[in-house]
Amino acid sequence: MSAKSLTISSRALLQLVNRAAKHGSRHGRSAVERRPSVRSYYGTAKVSCASTDPVWTVDLRSDTVTKPGPAMRQAMAEAQVGDDVFGEDPTVNELQRQAADIFGMEAALFVPSGTMSNLIAVMVHCRERGDEMIVGDLSHLHIYEQGGSAQLAGVHSTTVATLPDGTFDLGQLESKIRHGYPDAHYPRSRLICVENTHNIQGGRVLPLSFLRELRSMADRYGLAVHMDGARVMNAAVAQGVPPPVILQHCHTVSVCLSKGLGAPVGTMLAGPKDFIQRAVRARKALGGGIRQAGILAAAGTLALTKMVGRLEEDHRNAKAFAQALLECDPPLYQVDKAAVETNILRFSLRDPLLTPAEFCRRMAEVDEGEVRALGRGVRVLMFPHVGGSVRAVWHLDVTEEDTQLAIQKLHLVAQQHVEERHRAQ
Repeated sequence: MSAKSLTISSRALLQLVNRAAKHGSRHGRSAVERRPSVRSYYGTAKVSCASTDPVWTVDLRSDTVTKPGPAMRQAMAEAQVGDDVFGEDPTVNELQRQAADIFGMEAALFVPSGTMSNLIAVMVHCRERGDEMIVGDLSHLHIYEQGGSAQLAGVHSTTVATLPDGTFDLGQLESKIRHGYPDAHYPRSRLICVENTHNIQGGRVLPLSFLRELRSMADRYGLAVHMDGARVMNAAVAQGVPPPVILQHCHTVSVCLSKGLGAPVGTMLAGPKDFIQRAVRARKALGGGIRQAGILAAAGTLALTKMVGRLEEDHRNAKAFAQALLECDPPLYQVDKAAVETNILRFSLRDPLLTPAEFCRRMAEVDEGEVRALGRGVRVLMFPHVGGSVRAVWHLDVTEEDTQLAIQKLHLVAQQHVEERHRAQ
């Protein structure tokens, strides 16, 4: 299907759908009666994308849903391996060397997940139980990682308010730094954590000026700076700079390989050599020592060296979708287009009678009329998100054509909603 074939107006499309639905109702059971469950962000219900029906799925739930392609699978199958716990896996060692070079760090460590990588960083920077880190109140590390820093590392967290652009007020940050050590009443400030790009705030890129001032303050008080850079390669592409330009303002960074870069598993933790030496011990204690890990590292090498340049496609598609939200007639959607900087998009609904959960259900639902009108149904999977918003995330498995199909679907849902409101009046 070409983009040109998608120019049918939403009103005409709705009329075709309605006529087809009436026609189908006279012939018994609907051709498509599936109603996939829609889960809240990081919920537990699952949506099956497998079907023999003429249904096309555009999965915008997360960039974690990507699947390795043939080249990546071949690299994994042919990887040279050894015992990585003994430091003898050549593919892992080469990935770690390449990652350190790409990030401008002294050393790097392959870790199974981003959550483990962040936890290792906290454990190494905060060496004593009862030490304290300062984090944004909307950060992934604070919200979505089960409080592992307290639960497993014995590290206390204090928060600063996350601003809409993912930064926080440096004056407020400074006020949270403890000055009473070794007074027995207080924890000891050790670490400041930032997130780039910022997930909850819609993939926002931290300004370099903010990072520069933050590092200056951290140095002044003898604190370390760790970046949860799960999507820092998106930030580098968006800012048009090499990763070290961003990461020079941090002591350590965690970079995910299994989001937009497309590997099935893995995160790189990078920093000074002595930090990584201690990180190896923490990784082992957390169960992250994998023996023949080169099979996974081979995918990570391809992700880190071949997949960064294409991230711009995801950014472009997200911005096209944002523009379509603004241009939708009827005007059901609200979005700050200037805030769409990378591959994550948050938007809201103008009509309070249409909840984010219901909207996501409708986008994921396909009825017989839609199939008859278009020759296929389109299921667009998204999450209800924080603050009454909807989140959509672009990745390597979502093409420009997929984006246009998703745009057609959101126009259809808007038109159907308005028609339903009119009939109810």
